[in-house]
Amino acid sequence: MKNIAAALLGALTALGVCAAVLFAGVLDQDGSRTADSGGNAQVSAPATSKSGDDRDHGSLAELYASVKDGVVFVQAGQATGSGFVIDDDGYIVTNEHVVANAGPQVAVQIGETDRSLPATVVGADASTDIALLKVDPAQAGDLHVLPLADASSVDVGDQVIAIGSPFGLQSTLTSGIVSALDRQIRSPSGNAISGVIQTDAAINPGNSGGPLINGAGEVIGVNAQIASQSGGSTGVGFAISVETVKQVVPQLKAGGGSSSQQPGQGLPSDPRQLSQEQLRELLEQLYEQRQQEQAPYGYGG
Repeated sequence: MKNIAAALLGALTALGVCAAVLFAGVLDQDGSRTADSGGNAQVSAPATSKSGDDRDHGSLAELYASVKDGVVFVQAGQATGSGFVIDDDGYIVTNEHVVANAGPQVAVQIGETDRSLPATVVGADASTDIALLKVDPAQAGDLHVLPLADASSVDVGDQVIAIGSPFGLQSTLTSGIVSALDRQIRSPSGNAISGVIQTDAAINPGNSGGPLINGAGEVIGVNAQIASQSGGSTGVGFAISVETVKQVVPQLKAGGGSSSQQPGQGLPSDPRQLSQEQLRELLEQLYEQRQQEQAPYGYGG
């Protein structure tokens, strides 16, 4: 009888110890509690969801894969830059400063191919830094057209990617966000370009003319300039708004486009013949040009 009582007492004691251990968190059964060496319960950090990380990277990779074949490498004499296909007829948008010193033809490579094609410079507008090229669709084969976004849909904080050929490195991807809207930069002719998009996606020499693309795979801007003292990317890049592209491209297709407007153009050459109103206009133009020249902006390519 004493043996039975002792056995029962021992079992009860063992059960009590187990309960205490479980309560203290030494036995981590649900993965949410652990114990330090002193037996004090601690809340463990939640597990990182690898599926979420994979999904994020996958989305960026998928976005790149969906648009890369519409991005163009441009070789204009000694200058190189980028561009993108805008329709099935073989039209390509790039920056005016990329082709400014080239002849009537340049060479392009579309997508990740190393096949070089001749492209005609249809038109170029230094006042907006937009140029239009054209390849023969029969030579180019199936063209991957990049759709143009609605400029009014762009918001600060939107995720974006830039694809181009910085330093001649074709089909390079960088990513970031829309940092600000309605910036103003100076065109190659000295004119102010308004409605410009600021981004922290890395833009370097050779990126000029390439597309800034939103999460839907639509072009929201043409990468053009950077703000930098060193000449390299500092996280402050500028893309000419797609709205400007939509306004200028039809004019270039028609053989027109805005002319390069220099301060004083259209005014009498003799300063003594200037009216008070004309003189004030000239001074305002010169002041604006001087302010823009002092800004630490440089072309992306």
